[in-house]
Amino acid sequence: MKRLLVLVMCLVSPAAMAQEAGDAELIGELMAFHGSRAIVSAMTTHCYETTGLDAAYQSANDNWYLRNIGFLDLADRVVARLGGGAEGQQQGAETYGGEQIMSAYNQAPDKDTFCRAFLEQVESGALDIDQQLPAALEKAQAIASE
Repeated sequence: MKRLLVLVMCLVSPAAMAQEAGDAELIGELMAFHGSRAIVSAMTTHCYETTGLDAAYQSANDNWYLRNIGFLDLADRVVARLGGGAEGQQQGAETYGGEQIMSAYNQAPDKDTFCRAFLEQVESGALDIDQQLPAALEKAQAIASE
């Protein structure tokens, strides 16, 4: 009987471990949704200071949020369903997204041009979650519909 239990554990454990690894990878991908939010938010702040287009950046930020809030909520629901992310993982994704866009901003030779191009990307929807992270979104939608 003990041998049978060991055999069953050997057969089940790799599958369970693979599922857990897949879940952890998807959770990381879903955390990137929040990183996208941080990118748009950070540039809203920095670019309106650079260009003086305060209302345009705030409006673009607000519209991005309205277009993407459902995706952010979906990500949070799926992460919870998969057992939750590691403590600080969402904050880490937000920090990483903010650092990456600030690095690009700081390296841009012309901040005004960078900011105007960024505004166009936000307004066009090119930076929306469904455009930037379609594979992760599809996985999350499939899990949510189970």
